[in-house]
Amino acid sequence: MLCGFMETSSPRMAAGTREPPVNSSPAVAANAEGEEIEVLESTDVLPVAPEDYDPENSGFISTERFRDLLAAHSSELDPHKLEVLLALANGNADGKICYQDFVNLMSNKRSNSFRRAILQGSRQLKGCSLRDEVGLGLSQRLVRHVAYETLPREVDRKWYFDSYTYCPPPLLILAITIAEVAVFMYYGFQLDRFVLQVSSPSFLKSPLPYHPQLRAQAWRYLSYSFMHTGIEHLSLNMAMLLLVGVPLEMVHGALRIGLVYVCGVLAGSLAVSVTDMTAPVVGSSGGVYALVSAHLANVVMNWSGMKCQFKLFRMAMALVCMSVEFGRAVWLRFYPPAFPPCPNPSFVAHLGGVVVGLTLGVVVLQNYEQRLQEQSLFWIFFCVYTLFVLCAVFWNVFAYSLLDVRLPPSP
Repeated sequence: MLCGFMETSSPRMAAGTREPPVNSSPAVAANAEGEEIEVLESTDVLPVAPEDYDPENSGFISTERFRDLLAAHSSELDPHKLEVLLALANGNADGKICYQDFVNLMSNKRSNSFRRAILQGSRQLKGCSLRDEVGLGLSQRLVRHVAYETLPREVDRKWYFDSYTYCPPPLLILAITIAEVAVFMYYGFQLDRFVLQVSSPSFLKSPLPYHPQLRAQAWRYLSYSFMHTGIEHLSLNMAMLLLVGVPLEMVHGALRIGLVYVCGVLAGSLAVSVTDMTAPVVGSSGGVYALVSAHLANVVMNWSGMKCQFKLFRMAMALVCMSVEFGRAVWLRFYPPAFPPCPNPSFVAHLGGVVVGLTLGVVVLQNYEQRLQEQSLFWIFFCVYTLFVLCAVFWNVFAYSLLDVRLPPSP
């Protein structure tokens, strides 16, 4: 097949490369020796002077000829690579394929932009705008609304709309919200208090909140997110989680959203243990702020492509809700505690969630069709996050005794 492509495409583009033997099979040619592939990878499309231009030897092959070659040698190609090659043929509206693109594909040295072009080439999209679709049912209108709320490009919105099936349904954020409400109601009846549960002397005796005296109980670094200081705390977090988290989960899936949420929750408690060493922590604000800040950052970076209605108003309202909730947390932290010497819960978890959202979260949500393991920036931020977690663990093990921190008594 490689021989057929080279015979059809420009001989200038193969200049300086060692052609495979004439009697070699197409499979051998497509899987040439490493030295030959390295030469092919370094081959660039050479500029052609106007007087030397020849339509028959321009370095391109027609899509019809390319499909014939694929049909002739389909049994000798890797099935996945064959599928991508067909996508390459279907994605070129101008009717021709560049030889260098073919070389890049066969040598597995494709850029992210080229990979996305291949993915988009396999998408069967209608010509009209998704917003112009008529006769949609309620569920289809919901999917279209979610697409315009979260995706900046029309081709992505159409692809998402055509392929989304509600299977699996967005249950992760709903399950987290239901669990938080159930825990709040349970302790509300147990403590006989709903407005400001944190002022109850038994509030911190639960096995869920993070407390500096009990930091050796590792589950508390995550379980604290199910406890809230009061109904106003729960309401604001629940509203932001449902309004932002559910659409994001519908688009990006439970794995990505769960990763951002859990990383935000963990970063929140660890940030408190490093910077506000005597304070307990409750609330899901670390995870919620990670999701909301990542979403808002993506909206800002893709502002011209976002076609959601009233996007400026929606962003302003999200920032107002975040500011009100954060201000409430700061006020509560410095308000005289009901049961000294234990201070009120810390607000630093909010800041930890924001940092996670603006770094790891932005990368996770930036390109929904590209796998996480293919994003180099994701691995950079993930390694930085892992390093932070390790440093925070060592800090919790050694710093409290070395600094002789006076901790409040256990609840």
